[in-house]
Amino acid sequence: PITIKDVITVKDMPATCASKILEGFTPFYDAHLVQRLKEAGAIILGKNNMDEFAMGSSTENSAYGTTRNPWNKDRVPGGSSGGSAASVTAGQCFASVGTDTGGSIRQPASLCGCVGLKPTYGRISRYGMIAYGSSLDQAGPLTRSVKDAALMLQVMAGHDERDSTCSQEPVPDYLAALGERSDLKGLKLGMPKEFWGQEGMDPEVSRVMHQAVDTARELGAEIVDVSLPLTDYGVAAYYIVVMAEASSNLSRFDGVRYGQRDKEVSELIDMYTSSRTKGFGDEVQRRIMIGSYVLSAGYYDAYYRKASQIRRLMRDNFVDVLGQCDFIIGPVSPFAAWEIGELTEDPLKMYLMDIFTLPVNMAGLPGISIPAGMDANTHMPVGLQLIGKAFAEAPLLAAANVLEQALPDLAWGEDRFDAFKLQTT
Repeated sequence: PITIKDVITVKDMPATCASKILEGFTPFYDAHLVQRLKEAGAIILGKNNMDEFAMGSSTENSAYGTTRNPWNKDRVPGGSSGGSAASVTAGQCFASVGTDTGGSIRQPASLCGCVGLKPTYGRISRYGMIAYGSSLDQAGPLTRSVKDAALMLQVMAGHDERDSTCSQEPVPDYLAALGERSDLKGLKLGMPKEFWGQEGMDPEVSRVMHQAVDTARELGAEIVDVSLPLTDYGVAAYYIVVMAEASSNLSRFDGVRYGQRDKEVSELIDMYTSSRTKGFGDEVQRRIMIGSYVLSAGYYDAYYRKASQIRRLMRDNFVDVLGQCDFIIGPVSPFAAWEIGELTEDPLKMYLMDIFTLPVNMAGLPGISIPAGMDANTHMPVGLQLIGKAFAEAPLLAAANVLEQALPDLAWGEDRFDAFKLQTT
């Protein structure tokens, strides 16, 4: 029994992207990954709430209401795959499928205390995934353990000729890879000074992260200092690229062929304007407008082209660093789950919550979030991130599996699930 983020099509189930503009739309086909899951025997229980069109970091930008964190219903579950992470954490399903454009699998996994894997771009087909930022979007599993993530990836990964960006790279046996390592001896883990020296990181998150690194060292890993100097430019470059792609991708939602249409207007241009104004939420409209601006005549070279050049340099930087170490280790989010409504009036601060995750999407690399401990002040989970080389999910999962066994247990079990079920809405 699994759940699916509502940005992925499942035949005869609504696909709304948590937006009023797609209200009433029911796809007539399965996404490639859904097709594979069904063939493997998965039962699709339903669709998960999300930030509208995957635009957000808290699952508060949904036309259907806010998803709550099962650990504390007054706090956010992260986003945009917050509904997927909450359903796994609450024990409502074996696993869930989310999408990660700038951290939208790993960040809610961290805030909800489950495992979230963002595979290499192209590892899983995007066919049937409603596009937000096409060059960044990647589906992946959210699970209760690394082993379950390996099992889910084994089923979903593989070439699909309907997606021109889907890789033909052979799919290894991920479950077998888990058994190849019992410790971290022989591995070098790189600690980017830009990730660990952020002034805005919560002291409790920093404490949990340093304890996790100590655990990795005890398991035999060699910890080395590395540098990702373009990290500070990552947020600005990412949001220029992703908003530009969003403005293009979301132009198809115009009220003509499907979804909401305002019937109270007589002119075509008014129908377009009114349907999109009423159908899209504030955050989606904000990103469409910014994206259209950076692609407009006179601004394309100043913004979009420069951001694309920075993106290439960021990828080169990651490749260089991963030549010096096996994996990059660091935090997922600078904060544990914050209170609902705390950041809704400050979009810029919300964007900065993805500072440690979005560079991985810009480089197209795989990353995984695993529970590392608890914030002693908020009593909320904190996640640890491992980043690997392109298409190196097998060794990444193996290393994460070893760390998972050694890091503090977040009290998974039937008693915890019963408590979650009482809190989850």
